[in-house]
Amino acid sequence: MAWYVVVLLIVCCASPARSDGSDHKYKAGDPVPLYANKVGPFHNPSETYRFFDLPFCAPDHVKEKKEALGEVLNGDRLVSAPYKLDFLYDKDSEIVCKKKLSKEEVSQFRSAVAKDYYFQMYYDDLPIWGFLGKVDKEGKADPSEYKYYLFKHLHFEIFYNNDRVIEINARTDPNALVDITEDKEVDVDFMYSVKWKETKTHFDKRMEKYSQSSSLPHHLEIHWFSIINSCVTVLLLTGFLATILMRVLKNDFVKYAHDEETADDQEETGWKYIHGDVFRYPSHKSLMAAALGSGTQLFTLTIFIFLLSLVGVFYPYNRGALFTALVVIYALTSGIAGYTAASFYCQLEGTNWVRNLILTGGLFCGPLFLTFCFLNSVAIAYSATAALPFGTIVVIFLIWALVTSPLLVLGGIAGKNSRAEFQAPCRTTKYPREIPPLPWYRGTLPQMAMAGFLPFSAIYIELYYIFASVWGHRIYTIYSILFIVFIILIIVTAFITVALTYFQLAAEDHEWWWRAFLCGGSTGLFIYGYCLYYYYARSDMSGFMQTSFFFGYMACICYGFFLMLGTVGFRAALFFVRHIYRSIKCE
Repeated sequence: MAWYVVVLLIVCCASPARSDGSDHKYKAGDPVPLYANKVGPFHNPSETYRFFDLPFCAPDHVKEKKEALGEVLNGDRLVSAPYKLDFLYDKDSEIVCKKKLSKEEVSQFRSAVAKDYYFQMYYDDLPIWGFLGKVDKEGKADPSEYKYYLFKHLHFEIFYNNDRVIEINARTDPNALVDITEDKEVDVDFMYSVKWKETKTHFDKRMEKYSQSSSLPHHLEIHWFSIINSCVTVLLLTGFLATILMRVLKNDFVKYAHDEETADDQEETGWKYIHGDVFRYPSHKSLMAAALGSGTQLFTLTIFIFLLSLVGVFYPYNRGALFTALVVIYALTSGIAGYTAASFYCQLEGTNWVRNLILTGGLFCGPLFLTFCFLNSVAIAYSATAALPFGTIVVIFLIWALVTSPLLVLGGIAGKNSRAEFQAPCRTTKYPREIPPLPWYRGTLPQMAMAGFLPFSAIYIELYYIFASVWGHRIYTIYSILFIVFIILIIVTAFITVALTYFQLAAEDHEWWWRAFLCGGSTGLFIYGYCLYYYYARSDMSGFMQTSFFFGYMACICYGFFLMLGTVGFRAALFFVRHIYRSIKCE
């Protein structure tokens, strides 16, 4: 079981390690680790650069911190900072360095200030942010008259409890400014001050500040109320439709039972009429099996991520924990995709299970890989921290080659050998019946639009907070609300697909297999439509790199939602169809 050893090694190596010193106790004068992380435009969260890409004061020996897989994927590039914040040692206007900025360096800083660049550091695993400078626009209508200033004095306010660091705040001195409006050499004395203050907050409570001040949302009660209101509305609609559907089905069962007792030669109509065709295998069954396998894997991955979030693994600023979990859990659940796809494919009497397995492995990973190649090339062209180092790419490739692929093959072999037969309560006729002409609103696209709208309305409110967290600087911590919304999304998707499948069968259209999958997954298309709205109406993102990253990776995420919810919708529809045809005499 060599692969099992590899899995253990990957989990151990890729687990998000806490930064040096986060669990240390200090004595007065002890050095506390301070790392400079990155800089970038505030409104473009994906466009970040290394801290010393800008001409800051650098220490004599810049040391790079060894980072876990998830931290690298997150774009973190921690290096030793030029400031020395020793435990309990106050400092007043300490000079970091005296620097003569050249014309090119002044231009570089001015461009950064104009784009609202911010910096990020970590002190004893606590995050610090600040802006590089400010633009004076007051009373100036013409942008050419704007004044650009660089902050040169940084104040650190650090709170401690006994021998532990509890909190740190950084602010810039609004009076210590350097005019960098013109392209000319400037002499700058970069300085910093340190002030230590005692607090009663315990060490294990120090991260609660970021949860409480996450600004997601500003008023938690309003958030809960809006979510509950949305959920109740959706559930009432769902319950209303369910009641109607159950009553219609009950009438159908009574009618068909009465027809069988009175007039056996009477012509059948409705969904019973097509009992000989409803379990006829769909076209492109290998693709359908692969989609169900990938969707089942993504659903399992989502459940595991929710479990980890609910037990507190993804606490604020546990850097890279989410990315590490996604990579490792996706690799370990690939056996589920292989088993589900091969088992279903063989149930549909498919013969080329090896090709089906290859299709399953590439159905989601293929588009993700192509997107990554393009976006990584863009990041390399921009020299951004989002560009993955070669070593990280090799690690991900090894995970795919040594864990994902073997587990996929093992799952596929197990699925092929399961010998399960497709459970169809009705015998399929030799020749398919002709589908009667149907109105336009019973076509695939109109049905997908109807199917996707109700589940999307259930998650619409929560989407803004998630987007503001993923594509902004806000922190998402209310995983309990998110889990409730996810459960309702699954329920509504399953039900709406079942309802539309019934209406399709009642119209004597027996090609329901792909329709059920497409209707279930159509919510993913609505989410991508929301991406367009969010980008242009709710965010200030701009530039080719940020636009590429936003729409590229959101396309992959929405595609994953399409596969996952399509699987949920199809499974619900298959259960429903088996149930109703088992409840009547078909022969």
